[in-house]
Amino acid sequence: MIKCLFSICIVMLFSFPGTGLTTEQILVGDFSRQGQNTLFPLHWEPLVFDNINKHTIYTRVLSKGTWVIQAKSKESSSSLIRKITIAPDIYSIISFRWKIQDIIESADLSDKNGNDAPARVFITFTYDPAQVGWLERMKFEACKLFYGEYPPIATLIYVWASHLEKGTIIDSPYTNRAKIIVLESGADKKGKWLNEKRNVYADFRRAFASENVPMISGVAIMTDTDNTNEQVVSWYGDIVFSAFCSK
Repeated sequence: MIKCLFSICIVMLFSFPGTGLTTEQILVGDFSRQGQNTLFPLHWEPLVFDNINKHTIYTRVLSKGTWVIQAKSKESSSSLIRKITIAPDIYSIISFRWKIQDIIESADLSDKNGNDAPARVFITFTYDPAQVGWLERMKFEACKLFYGEYPPIATLIYVWASHLEKGTIIDSPYTNRAKIIVLESGADKKGKWLNEKRNVYADFRRAFASENVPMISGVAIMTDTDNTNEQVVSWYGDIVFSAFCSK
């Protein structure tokens, strides 16, 4: 799983050109508006991980007349990603909806051996050498030499957890540069579409105890059961970033 998280971070560095600031919204996950024959939404692509042979299957399906992304995981892991640059101080609000078929009974997000979730939304942030000390800069430089690009300086992971209490914020068991924020938890609302709305700018400052919020470098969705060897199905609706002042 540590390679999975790092791979998500690395691949998102190859960003599309920055979006203009003339609109109040950026439709990052345009899952509902494209034609039936589109395998993946525009600008999104699958990401598979080294040493994981079974991959989560992402497909576009109709849900009550609306196209969404369905994720099926059976002892598997992979992600669907979009590489994009967004200014979080301007487009602070992320809105999306998701649904799960069930929880993962043996999951434990605080433990590497149980770090699976029925649904997650990742947001990565661009590396800024001014925000780290010299020792950390050397580590980032070493990563650049090995991978050809800097890894993100931080990652927020919004998650529908199986057991952690809603509102919990914890470090990823792999790195304190990734913070897990539990938006939903448990099976009480399984089978129901839930709408989420978060202030990414404020969440970053709170989770990382930092006043400086870097540029966003990418967004990903991920459903995985490779650590628990269970299976789960989930669905993701459109993902939108909005200006804080949007009405």
